[in-house]
Amino acid sequence: MKILITGASGLLGINLAFEAAREHTVIGVVNENPFGTDAFYVRQFDLLAPNAISYLLEETQPDWIIHCAALANVDTCEKNPDLAYLTNAELPGEIARQVSGLGIPMVHISTDAVFDGEKGDYTEEDEPTPLSVYARTKLIGEQAVADAHPEAIIARVNLFGWSKTGKRSLVEFFYYNLREKKGVNGFTDVFFCPMLTNDLAGVLIAMLEKELSGLFHVVGSVCASKYDFGVAVAEKFGLDAELIAPTSVKAGGLSAARSPNLTLRSDKLARVLGYTLPNYETGISRLYELYQMGYPSLIREDFISAPW
Repeated sequence: MKILITGASGLLGINLAFEAAREHTVIGVVNENPFGTDAFYVRQFDLLAPNAISYLLEETQPDWIIHCAALANVDTCEKNPDLAYLTNAELPGEIARQVSGLGIPMVHISTDAVFDGEKGDYTEEDEPTPLSVYARTKLIGEQAVADAHPEAIIARVNLFGWSKTGKRSLVEFFYYNLREKKGVNGFTDVFFCPMLTNDLAGVLIAMLEKELSGLFHVVGSVCASKYDFGVAVAEKFGLDAELIAPTSVKAGGLSAARSPNLTLRSDKLARVLGYTLPNYETGISRLYELYQMGYPSLIREDFISAPW
């Protein structure tokens, strides 16, 4: 299959592209952070430009599209709400409209942050109650995709992994600070169900192969506090977990509201796929294996040799 992946320089996009390129032809679309690789095709393109989407689809003729591109920094969205709306709400709907007209299966990547985190243990039937500009625009994007392309997959995710900048993931925050022996805060009252990007890639491809459609929670099968997650990272990498101070999110000094309990149920997808989704504990072990391969340094290069 030929897969078009938007946001291919982002945290999910770059790892998804490398994983998918093992068995498929991949075209990765980037905007401000171009790079070269011998693993898949890279196309620099501004998806917000006039007629950009129709031109890109005509040029690439994909069999599947996975839309990862987003304005994902929560605080940046608070400062730039118009750009957040264009990128996270309008763009996905326009892509879905054009892709639907061509009969192309699509995955739209959304977020667990559409919930306010007051109760946790959310299913796909629970009513979203977004707190931030980021969350609100991502929810509007979900609705736009569902309206324009009812057969599309909408995947609410929470993820971690190695990124091209080294600054896009919570695991990188813990790893790089602890490696430098810097103290950090770990929120004891914020809970989530993260999945390693490389594991998430395999799940997304499996969903396309099964021709699924509709809304799914595509998160790790085990949940944890962000403090406990940081301790698990420290222990796996042989770093000093005592440098992580157990802290309440209320004392964190964050400008945008955060949802405290984003534990999501993934039972619906597990039943369809026939297996329990990967968890963060096995994901951290695989993350460490990638580290031993030199993967974090590799993907930060301007030209990335195929890592497999």
